[in-house]
Amino acid sequence: MSEPVGYFTFVLHSHLPFVIGHGRWPHGMDWLNEAAAESYIPLWQVFQSLAREGCTSGVTLGITPILAEMLASPSFKEEFKDYLENKVQAAREDQATFRRLGESHFIGIAEGWEKHYLELRRLFLEDFDADLLGVARRLMEAGELEIITSAATHGYLPLLGRDTAVQAQVKQGVAAYRRHFGREPLGLWLPECAYRPRYRWSPPQAGIKQEPFMRKGVEEFLAENNLQYFIIDSHLLRGGRAIGVYKDRFEALERLWGQFAAQYQERPEEEEKSPYQVYLVSSAPESKRPVAVFTRDPKTGLQVWSGEWGYPGDGNYLDFHKKRFPGGLRYWRVTAAKADLADKGPYHPEWVASRYREQADHFAALVREILKEFRASHGRPGIVVAPYDTELFGHWWFEGPRWMQEVLKRLHQDPEVGLTTTGAFLQQEAPSAVISLPEGSWGEGGYHWIWLNEMNEWTWRHIYPAEAEMEELAGRLSQDADPRLQDLLKQCGRTLLLLEASDWQFLISTMSARDYAELRLVMHHDDFRRLADMTRRYADSRELSTEDWNYFSSCQERDHIFPDVDPKWWARVEFPPESQ
Repeated sequence: MSEPVGYFTFVLHSHLPFVIGHGRWPHGMDWLNEAAAESYIPLWQVFQSLAREGCTSGVTLGITPILAEMLASPSFKEEFKDYLENKVQAAREDQATFRRLGESHFIGIAEGWEKHYLELRRLFLEDFDADLLGVARRLMEAGELEIITSAATHGYLPLLGRDTAVQAQVKQGVAAYRRHFGREPLGLWLPECAYRPRYRWSPPQAGIKQEPFMRKGVEEFLAENNLQYFIIDSHLLRGGRAIGVYKDRFEALERLWGQFAAQYQERPEEEEKSPYQVYLVSSAPESKRPVAVFTRDPKTGLQVWSGEWGYPGDGNYLDFHKKRFPGGLRYWRVTAAKADLADKGPYHPEWVASRYREQADHFAALVREILKEFRASHGRPGIVVAPYDTELFGHWWFEGPRWMQEVLKRLHQDPEVGLTTTGAFLQQEAPSAVISLPEGSWGEGGYHWIWLNEMNEWTWRHIYPAEAEMEELAGRLSQDADPRLQDLLKQCGRTLLLLEASDWQFLISTMSARDYAELRLVMHHDDFRRLADMTRRYADSRELSTEDWNYFSSCQERDHIFPDVDPKWWARVEFPPESQ
């Protein structure tokens, strides 16, 4: 068989904030339940089905460490069974209501929902043995996909205030991956594809005065932990306008972006750099191993992300926003891109198969043409990297997993396209060109404004002092042999990681769960302050009150994550830039 003209991989980024023990509905545990039912199980099914047909998916599957902790938790497994049972009951109650009202079309859809959730329950309990991580691990062991890690709690790395904070996020990400998947990760998904090179940094928030000091580039932390690659948006590589991936989904971001758009300036586009080529990235002047970077393809990305003419906006597909309460099931279709909720027409499941098959044909043809053009102009195979949030498929776009399966089948059968993972391609086509990258992300505008604006700037004023205090505590106490002191330090570390999650700033900006995000951030901040104070007092006296130990136990039980957390990660920076 001749070599394909090029290669393709879907990169799926799976992430949710830590919600176990932190609410259920409308914000909290049901986010995890919805993602598992609507995205993870359907996609895992797709990968298994493809494997049975002899088709290796070539999918690069990112699972953040904090999501892995939740999926492995016994609490999730028990609550998820109850969630599925509640959905089955909701479908049955809807059927009774529709029969009483003579809504014959909706009766059929409600019956479909009942069968759907009964099958999900069977799959979860019988086929998957209530172990979603185990299914993913076995798929990787069989060579069907590659799993990569991320920062521990999806901290927004360029804005974290200390290199020890970045170091701890990365090291915990590697440690959790090793524990869950039994091997070392090859790649790391930078939260929000956000990157910062090495330079003299000072906090970007107004009113925070601090002398600039040398910060390590994000890629340096990856290199030190034997991670081989990460993924960026195309504008970081080539310049030009950042496409953004969230604005079309959140009206609040549309309004917020309007305030910043006048200040936004595009970098001139550098045509000689290609998103279909892998590069090495380094911002360190010394001879440190550079890290490979894959680039998001903007052409295929728009076909899925665009709210106006992307595939998920097809009028025949199930609408995400209009739900029937109290059960929360959906019975309406998108209808039109700008249709309001009152204008949504009834959903017709029998209409959608022809649409996602036709769109799969279009997507596969687009991939083939991109790769043929690159091969013709560069004389070697390139790779189209298509990164998306996993939850887009199934949760936001109900038909998405079926569309993805059709795309992968077509590309598997295409002799001109090879399906591969990012790690496998890196071993096959080792890059040699070393480049530098600017600071930025895949958010609208290509920079940090979603995570740093007038709505959420206050959050960083709480995070930065906590990071400084953790560094001081760990530097002074992490070598102490007292096990109770180490337990206190570890819980401080866990709480700080939760405080640093980028989800809080994102939810505040999108207005989708602003109150919840603000309450969570303040709670983790208050927990950290008290735990840090208890740690100091215990270090001095080796005593704490019963009430203090009760508080510690409460935090430890509720936020029971990362058993392998190590306070030494915050004690000092490995390979500090000033000494290299």
